[in-house]
Amino acid sequence: MRTSSAHEDELIRALYREHADALLTYVRGLVAGDARRAEDIVQETLLRAWRHSDQLAPETARPWLFRVARNLVVDGYRAAVRRPREVPADVLDGSVVEDDLERTVLGWQVVEALQSLTDPHRRVLVEVYFRDRSVSEAARILRVPEGTVRSRTYYALRALRLALEERGVTSP
Repeated sequence: MRTSSAHEDELIRALYREHADALLTYVRGLVAGDARRAEDIVQETLLRAWRHSDQLAPETARPWLFRVARNLVVDGYRAAVRRPREVPADVLDGSVVEDDLERTVLGWQVVEALQSLTDPHRRVLVEVYFRDRSVSEAARILRVPEGTVRSRTYYALRALRLALEERGVTSP
């Protein structure tokens, strides 16, 4: 284990006072604003400065610190690229895959049920629910009165529910 002298400790404190803010700003830009990661890199940079304090001169310290910080960012990026992508635990137990499969099958069933509706009913549901338009916006787009949009929406939802019940998606 390395022992430190009071002189080395004072050097590191001075480096921190003089360069930490600028170094943190620089590193934050390199890591797309990730403050925690930037702080970790600055801390590691200063630790390396402490380990090499016998080789650091005050006039060359700043460029050395910035170069070390940049190298740490690059090394971290390279390590992340080489490392296999992490998979959440719930994917490993199959629950996410099953959820995705169920959602996909349900989507197909809804599309199939929508296709069984009349064109005016399908169009009003698409405008009001899928495109999230107000009744007045849907009326303007469909070129029908607002009352027609309301009644078509009501009857289209009833027809959609019946089509989904026939497919076993919902219960009566």
